[in-house]
Amino acid sequence: MSSVKLIFERLADKGENRFLFFAMVFLVLTVLPPGAFAQERLAVNSKISNVRSGPGTNYDILWRVEKYYPLIVLEKKGGWIHFKDFEGDKAWIHNSLVKKIKSVISTKDNCNVRSGPGTNTDIVFTVEKGVPFKVIETRGDWLKVEHRDGDQGWIFKRLVW
Repeated sequence: MSSVKLIFERLADKGENRFLFFAMVFLVLTVLPPGAFAQERLAVNSKISNVRSGPGTNYDILWRVEKYYPLIVLEKKGGWIHFKDFEGDKAWIHNSLVKKIKSVISTKDNCNVRSGPGTNTDIVFTVEKGVPFKVIETRGDWLKVEHRDGDQGWIFKRLVW
């Protein structure tokens, strides 16, 4: 998207071909799906949280998630958040249970979490698919992460969502 933005800025700055500029803006805005520019990403901030089928405690509990579980906001309604998770599942969670925290979740089984950012470092522990972490630091393609129990290490970016 940054290259499209740069083209728009250059056309607008030069004042050249304003019709083309507005036509391109219209095209981009009508072709891209809603929310394509920025999706709000939050993470669970309580030890264990219920995920429900609708926006209220009267709806069924579908599953439970642990601290740092990342989600993408689809809609906000009456103190509840409709979200999508790393597997594309959609559900609801109360907004008091989430916060703006940079987090990731493992997407593969047997992911190695290492003592440093590289495959030449020791494996500290291994996790299965679906383990959430708070991101503490980034170095290239590696993330320093922390589990809710306090365990820390480095994980390769392609192994998480």
